[in-house]
Amino acid sequence: MAKKKRSDYIYGYSRYIKLIGLVIDLVLLNLAYVFSYFISNERLSEFHSQDAKTVLLFSNITWCFLASYFHAYRFVRLEPMEKMLGRTFKLVFYLMALMFIFIVGLKYNEVSRTRLLAFCSLFFLVIFFGRIGFISLLKKLRRKGYNFRNVIIIGADKTGFEIRETLSGDLSYGYRVLGFFDNELNVPGVLGKINEVIKYIADKPVHEIYMAVQNYDTPEIRELTNYCEHHFIRIRFVPYFRNFTKSRKLEVSFYGNIPVVSLRKEPLEYAPNRILKYFFDVMFTAILIMLVFWWLFPILIVAVKLSSKGSVFFKQQRSGKNNRTFWCYKFRTMRVNELSDELQATKEDLRITAVGKFMRKTSLDELPQFINVLKGDMAIVGPRPHMLKHTKEYSDLINNYLVRHFAKAGITGWAQVNGFRGETKNVEEMEKRVEFDIWYIENWSFLLDLKIILKTITLVFFKNKNVY
Repeated sequence: MAKKKRSDYIYGYSRYIKLIGLVIDLVLLNLAYVFSYFISNERLSEFHSQDAKTVLLFSNITWCFLASYFHAYRFVRLEPMEKMLGRTFKLVFYLMALMFIFIVGLKYNEVSRTRLLAFCSLFFLVIFFGRIGFISLLKKLRRKGYNFRNVIIIGADKTGFEIRETLSGDLSYGYRVLGFFDNELNVPGVLGKINEVIKYIADKPVHEIYMAVQNYDTPEIRELTNYCEHHFIRIRFVPYFRNFTKSRKLEVSFYGNIPVVSLRKEPLEYAPNRILKYFFDVMFTAILIMLVFWWLFPILIVAVKLSSKGSVFFKQQRSGKNNRTFWCYKFRTMRVNELSDELQATKEDLRITAVGKFMRKTSLDELPQFINVLKGDMAIVGPRPHMLKHTKEYSDLINNYLVRHFAKAGITGWAQVNGFRGETKNVEEMEKRVEFDIWYIENWSFLLDLKIILKTITLVFFKNKNVY
């Protein structure tokens, strides 16, 4: 009987980790269920009722199903802890929702809703801190050299070296990069040519191979891939997309059995997310109109009218979603001038009135843009709309500039709450804004919008050197 390689064992441990994780979760779930009686001031004797036992059995079965479906025990080495904890929160939320549906649907009136809420809250807390403790312990063990994986990289070019730096950058990831294989032997760290890889991994324990070469369709690569598939060695391909995008949200879809890669993931491509965002924007605007605008607008209108000659409102053509042009509304903060459509405001700009200076500092001049929100031209949160002149100018200078127009323009945005407001002095500053705007498009969530709105409100009360 052939002796097993070390790589045969290391992956076998994962199934036991998953099983142990499930057992621990079930123990915590049942303990949380029992302790919920004490928290809700109910008698523990009620635990022995048929309804209570049925609900407990349902919660155990449901958790097993949810944990399996959502891969609760898939601990990706380079995955941020925040993402793993977010997945845990989602699991507990679904468990709670299904239990309420189960209890209400079967009319289990003897089961206290208060105790059920106490159970779910307690279970979330123990499993939340349990996850943190488990991941911390795993990282500590990896730093000491346990549970590591030996890695080799095929291709000793820029991409190969970036992969090595990423895997070796933190000992808690548990990767040990043994070296490179490349047909160019004069590169530091190269262990041999690509056709020598099989001989190398036949004698040494290698757990993963990263393909960082541009051409995968060669006899050497096909032979190596086939060998790895038959010897339980994970092989991972690093595609060459860096020339096209810096996105960390590439999305792979399958049309039949054909993989199709999108350069970025866009949550707002999905209709339910767009509907949720638009519904919130309209409701938020309606609340502002009822509570604030009805008395604040008359005051601002009078102030603008008395500050200088001209109309109260200033409208300008701006670039919106899909680069469509729309009229953007603001309170007028400058004296009427012929350069308003070409020259952005600068520090100590003589065109700005005294009232206008205050309104720009406090962002009150932007309030009429809620009209654009109701019209559907803008959202409350999104990339700030630019003048047509600037859109044309920067789209020629910055390759991915127009990607920011995949989403509706916003009254405030991720770039603005991160310090990129006011005048853009050079191309480098605009590149940073575009980077933040694209990050927002790729990472949109309802909670992110709320966070940006709260940060915007906070910034109104603090001095911002970039706003004038």
